[in-house]
Amino acid sequence: MKSLTLIALALALSFIVGAWYLPQLRDSKVLPSVVYADKFEELSASGNSTCSASFADLIDSMPDSARLKGSCCSPMDRHRYEEQVSGLAKFKEIPEIPSDPYDVDVKLAKQLKAYYDAQLTPEEQREYDYAMQNSHEKGPCCCKCWRWYVYGGLAKLLIQKYQFTGEQVTEVWNLSDGCGGAGEHGNH
Repeated sequence: MKSLTLIALALALSFIVGAWYLPQLRDSKVLPSVVYADKFEELSASGNSTCSASFADLIDSMPDSARLKGSCCSPMDRHRYEEQVSGLAKFKEIPEIPSDPYDVDVKLAKQLKAYYDAQLTPEEQREYDYAMQNSHEKGPCCCKCWRWYVYGGLAKLLIQKYQFTGEQVTEVWNLSDGCGGAGEHGNH
């Protein structure tokens, strides 16, 4: 009888903790390590992202409900992926920053890409130029693919709307690198 009571108590406790924790997880941009593994497997095996300038134009014809998934240049590295998603959690209060560089909402990508042509003041341009010179890829991405325009637009939005510095933009770009691989690429 005691064992049944303990089992019932354990189940009730699990339910209470789960009822509290799952909504927290859903609303958070931080994923526990177990979820990283599942998400990594999904994204690394079934991506639709390509490294081409023409793909940037295709985004405009994609449905808003679609997602840009996977890496562009190299296979994804699980350790680096976990670092990136964990690092981006720092910016979870800014809805324009994708929480996962390998799983980007097409509607958001379209909005950010449109922002790429925004004009910056000379002070704002200095911040943008700092990020261009100091990011791992020497820009929003290693080449002028869809990520270049989407994350370039993101940088301009962050500078204008949130007064981001060049250092902060550099951090976002470095964490948002979607080329794949274990680290920085430096214009491959």
